Amino acid sequence: MSSDNPYENNPLHGVGLEKVLTDLVDQYDWDILAAYMNLNCFKNNPSIKASIKFLKKTEWAREKVEAFYLYQYHALPKADDANYELPPRMRIIPAHIKPREPRELSLEDAERLRQKRAEKDRKRNNTSTKSKNPYANFS
Repeated sequence: MSSDNPYENNPLHGVGLEKVLTDLVDQYDWDILAAYMNLNCFKNNPSIKASIKFLKKTEWAREKVEAFYLYQYHALPKADDANYELPPRMRIIPAHIKPREPRELSLEDAERLRQKRAEKDRKRNNTSTKSKNPYANFS
């Protein structure tokens, strides 16, 4: 039986948001999820039910969680340029790429990643050639 469904190899194919969230919480716990994804639904009194409610209403947050599920929990290689622009559920995973064991994550790694991102943001903001004052170029 051959399948014409290009999404069949995507670990999100046929998997509901509740299963995704349950798998992530069972593997990593709320603290690590909050540290890596910085979502308030994982920080303040987290629960599966409340998080699902928020994620169903908030597309960018749902995509963030689904991407985390693909690339951390299933340890898939990063998407190519064409697939990167698509939401995680719409990404086509080649048949030869198989999900692996979940990555080991820690709060220390999350903090190092946060610091690295903050430094990158500071450098980007400091090297900006445009003045924050829109009238600076007028005499």
